[in-house]
Amino acid sequence: MFLYISVIHRIAFWVVAFIFSSLVQAASWILPPTDVDLFGQIKTIPANRDETLLDVARRFGMGQDEMMLANPTVDRWLPEEGAEIILPTRYIIPQADRVGFIINLPEMRLYYFPKPIKGKKPVVITHPISIGRMDWRTPLGKTSVVRKQKDPTWIPPQSIKDEAIAAGDPPPPSIVLPGPDNPLGRHAIYLGTAGYLIHGTDKPFGIGMRVTHGCLRMYPEDIEALFDKVAVGTPVQLLNQPIKIGWLADSLFIELHPPLDEDEAEYVDYGQKVRNVIANFIEKTTTEKGASHARRNIEIDQSALELAIFERNGAPILISK
Repeated sequence: MFLYISVIHRIAFWVVAFIFSSLVQAASWILPPTDVDLFGQIKTIPANRDETLLDVARRFGMGQDEMMLANPTVDRWLPEEGAEIILPTRYIIPQADRVGFIINLPEMRLYYFPKPIKGKKPVVITHPISIGRMDWRTPLGKTSVVRKQKDPTWIPPQSIKDEAIAAGDPPPPSIVLPGPDNPLGRHAIYLGTAGYLIHGTDKPFGIGMRVTHGCLRMYPEDIEALFDKVAVGTPVQLLNQPIKIGWLADSLFIELHPPLDEDEAEYVDYGQKVRNVIANFIEKTTTEKGASHARRNIEIDQSALELAIFERNGAPILISK
């Protein structure tokens, strides 16, 4: 009897896994040339009462916060049948070297640039992530992948035990073995910054939010797909770019995200901050060798810019005339 139930459970698991994997939005895109900063496309789908917005977010490779920013009038738990859901799956690549990992914390998104395969076009892979809470900030700067571990064991640091005790909760055990209750999930990528990892999770609905103790969480299926592609030694750049600017041909786009809570004082005059970033970006990219006449004489559409600043919804918006 036990064997029969075990077999049924396994069959059910693989059927669900197959159905889910067939629905997941592809995360790999052709990498644009170095003078183009956008890739992907924005889509819309009708809501289904059988799915929450969180279900849709996971199905299409997005995090919870970015889905809510793009769909502020849609109920996250009970979307109206047939309501239009915007899928903001178009991105401006952050300003950084396009190698290894680029992780943009305000965006809560990871970009991976694998080494090109001979005879094939280079690609960029992107996934949503969770980042550290304000009191457990994810560090910025450059580091690298130092090791990888499948089915990792978690050894909670004393700081996490102390936090649980202070909150009146039972502290985690000294060692958490691999299994369904391991908060690292089934895959862990260890970074050179001691104590920080990119890993899976046993709580996937928290992806795309500030909920971690500093590590970078991914959907289990996302890190599983990424795990074997990433080599030890891969460079990692952790950035803080809530304001992203980019070119598509001679058109200028902007992608705005809410700044991190701890940076709010720096963004009191958000509109002026945006304009300063635009001016610096245009100056930098139009003085480069080969910049076109159209780029050097770009004119900003102020109405479009004001709308982008007001909405701040994480989707690229055309701001040039």
